[in-house]
Amino acid sequence: MKILSIQSAVAFGHVGNSAAVFPLQRIGVEVLPVYTVTFSNHTGYGAWRGPLISPDDVREVILGIEERGVLPEIDVVLSGYQGGVGIGDVIVDTVERVKSANPSAIYACDPVMGNAKSGCFVAPEIPELLRERVVPIADIITPNQFELGYLTGTTPTTLESTLASVDLARAMGPSVVLVTSVERPDRDPSTIEMLVADDSGAWIVETPYLPFKANGSGDVTAALFTAHYRETLDARIALERAASSVFDLIDLTHRSGSRELLLVEGQEFYAHPRLQFTATRVR
Repeated sequence: MKILSIQSAVAFGHVGNSAAVFPLQRIGVEVLPVYTVTFSNHTGYGAWRGPLISPDDVREVILGIEERGVLPEIDVVLSGYQGGVGIGDVIVDTVERVKSANPSAIYACDPVMGNAKSGCFVAPEIPELLRERVVPIADIITPNQFELGYLTGTTPTTLESTLASVDLARAMGPSVVLVTSVERPDRDPSTIEMLVADDSGAWIVETPYLPFKANGSGDVTAALFTAHYRETLDARIALERAASSVFDLIDLTHRSGSRELLLVEGQEFYAHPRLQFTATRVR
């Protein structure tokens, strides 16, 4: 499997491609990382250094890949945080080029916009870009519950309302929707859930809730779920594998006291997921 991953990069820590690439490589996926920024560290520290990469330069890198004749071999285009409309335009154009070269290729979009605690933290034009141009061409999207509501103009809380919002999101274009954090009011407060739906049904998996903000964990989740889904075409299996790997990674990091994901130390969790969580069919 070859994945063209268009995301940010940091020298210190693990977000964007700096979170997604190594876990994918560890499960045997060839990754072509294209960077949209090259920062010293993620912006959660409040200070960082390094350049934003212009959309024209990102486009040039992708053109160079195309000139090597690689696009017919690309199985998946993966994207995460989109810093501006210009990068979004490049991603949309790249997806069209890859699918033209390989009609069986898929596009997985993590529609990063914010979360329930922080609200929407992207530029005002990004949600419109995602709703109008990016999500409609995606095959897989991996929003959190807040982003799912923001995309669909709903407020998903219960299982029923979350499934209804997922249906609205699927009607926009993507066939697979993974909701990466479901916090139902009637759940055990010591747990958190992920939910996936595709043409064959919907499944939910429950894991212990860890009181720890793990920057980059969503990027790891989107990458691993996408690869497992592409390999198996089974949403339940992909969900269980991703949930197992990411929980163990976050748990390891939380117990260590590290602010940054212990991405390398946790590599066996990707290569050999324990599969300690069983997804339940909800539709």
